[in-house]
Amino acid sequence: MAMEVDHGDHQAKDYEDPPPALFLDRKELRLWSFYRAIIAEFVATLLFLYITISTVIGNQKNIANCQGVGPLGIAWAFGGMIFVLVYCTAGISGGHINPAVTFALFLARKVSLPRAIMYILAQCVGAMCGVALVDWFQKASYVSGGGGVNTVQKGYSKTAALATEILGTFVLVYTVFSATDPKRKARDSHVPVLAPLPIGFAVFMVHLATIPITGTGINPARSFGPAIVYGRKQPLKDQWIFWLGPLVGATAAAAYHQYVLRAAGIKALRSFRSQSNTTQ
Repeated sequence: MAMEVDHGDHQAKDYEDPPPALFLDRKELRLWSFYRAIIAEFVATLLFLYITISTVIGNQKNIANCQGVGPLGIAWAFGGMIFVLVYCTAGISGGHINPAVTFALFLARKVSLPRAIMYILAQCVGAMCGVALVDWFQKASYVSGGGGVNTVQKGYSKTAALATEILGTFVLVYTVFSATDPKRKARDSHVPVLAPLPIGFAVFMVHLATIPITGTGINPARSFGPAIVYGRKQPLKDQWIFWLGPLVGATAAAAYHQYVLRAAGIKALRSFRSQSNTTQ
């Protein structure tokens, strides 16, 4: 429930945190909105992989004659597509488009377990379909361009690659939590804050830093789809890095935001003590 609070020249809204999502919400399985959200995640991830992998292999094709977009252009493609797709799907599915984001929101009790599982499945299948379209439309360029896969680049250890994925995903998921925080929405209700913008910009910045190391995963579906479609041994062998890293980074970001910045643990303890005192 929100209420208006006067702060001088503008009015901000007081707020109450929404109740946590049920761990197993069977009721939502009977709702069309549940399946509509799954479809939205599938289509959004398909479009995300189609555009971004096309950009990656296009850069590889043209890099020899110095006409490729380079790391900067690739970073813009990933960040820009996330901005567009989160903006389009936020009101339908929440605009996750990333199993690590879904996993973090599940840990924070923002989504139920069935929704989290179905979102992650939809994202992975959507990623494979998006890359398959690139392979179909641009077969020669796709193969010669390396399939847009994520692998540990030469000169870097697997430990460095894993740490890179953890930190990069932490930045992304921390931004997601901050941009969608109900307290921020209430406090800045007089400011037209657009949550997809900082999220897309976070993806852009992380890509600038990590493309030379891993090609930038920070999204298990983005790494999984190209690895499966391309079918080469090394990308498949490195998959554990692009799942473990993002999931660890997402967990750390969720814990930091919920239990340090928002002090959820302290609030729960106070609530428990209050209820105990009332019953005595």
